Amino acid sequence: MEPSASLELAKHILLMFGVILAVGTFSGLIARLARVPDVVVFLLVGMLFGPGVLGLVNIKADSAINQLILIFGSSYILFDGGASIRLKVLKEVWITVVVIATIGVLITGAITGVAAYYFLGVPVIVALLLGAVLASTDPATLVPIFKQIRIKERVAQTVMSESAFNDAMGAILTFTMLGVAMGAGEFSAGDAAADLLKQSLLGILIGGILGYMAAFLIAHEKFGFLAEYAPVVTLMAVIGAYMGADGMHASGFMAVFVFGIMLGNQESLGFKRVHHDEAILEDFIMTTALIMRMFIFILLGAQVDFGLMNQYLLGGAAVVAVFMLIARPATVFLCALPDRRAKWSFKEMLFMCWTRETGVIPGALAGMLVGMNAPGAQIIASVTFIAILMTILIQATTTKWLAKKLDLLAEE
Repeated sequence: MEPSASLELAKHILLMFGVILAVGTFSGLIARLARVPDVVVFLLVGMLFGPGVLGLVNIKADSAINQLILIFGSSYILFDGGASIRLKVLKEVWITVVVIATIGVLITGAITGVAAYYFLGVPVIVALLLGAVLASTDPATLVPIFKQIRIKERVAQTVMSESAFNDAMGAILTFTMLGVAMGAGEFSAGDAAADLLKQSLLGILIGGILGYMAAFLIAHEKFGFLAEYAPVVTLMAVIGAYMGADGMHASGFMAVFVFGIMLGNQESLGFKRVHHDEAILEDFIMTTALIMRMFIFILLGAQVDFGLMNQYLLGGAAVVAVFMLIARPATVFLCALPDRRAKWSFKEMLFMCWTRETGVIPGALAGMLVGMNAPGAQIIASVTFIAILMTILIQATTTKWLAKKLDLLAEE
């Protein structure tokens, strides 16, 4: 009797999962010994084990299992980042976070688009579409880096918060430009602003409600009957927050980030956890987030299209250089300098200029454009992968060195 196709597919996926966990574990050990963020090593190992070299990891970018890993993995990493945010710090820097996650995305997208127009010779609308894809920071990359490298609290939490809040703006900008590129509409600043406000507020509302409910059921003195099931509650709530927000056409990533903030600030909400239960939950979240990082970045590396990248390598690298060295610094100084309340120092702003890794979210947007046969989609996907490799390999590996030089490392 011949085995069914679905059974063979299940065995193939199970084998891929085993390989990813095995190489991910050893990669994590190598990253620790080399004292670099583990996402850097995961990405390089993924490129080595992917179809382009050894061919041991082969899960297609447009497959359902890959999309499931990307959505849930990014959501859980973002929840972990939210749980690290302290409300007292966020109150001090919220103006910078809001401005840089909205107006800052437009500034970055515009400067990057101009660079793409000159270096790649593409039509203006395709150049702006590329700028929009690259404009949002990737929380799935930044959160793990700041969990491993202890940067001074307000700087780290500002960058993590920005990366969470600006994904909605980046997605809105991308699909607005896509509508113009495909002749489906014209750009309307008013409509885009209204859509952003709706997505953001609904995401914050849904995440806030679910976060408060989870904290209540886990940590309330009388009604916290789910305390020993706290890890399961976090899994359910992360899925519920993302799907609930997505179903209401709001930002799912915004919802899971706010959910994490609520759960991580239980004492500010009037709840008190037993230390033993809190330690168990923290260990569970740390382990689950590590596994999600392994899967996301090894798969991301395995899906790099070397042929496509080589086709636009020089022009793409020039665009990414402008993106890293001009667009990001201009964005940070224009958006953070006017915030008199935060009183940013030059060293702090200089550090924020360099922490601008590109990863899962821009990669997913580029993949969606390819699937929709958008104008210039192949060029956009190629330059996006070049940006992912350059920012993670160059910026992520030098984050700790730069923080030390600028005296921004937190005391252990």
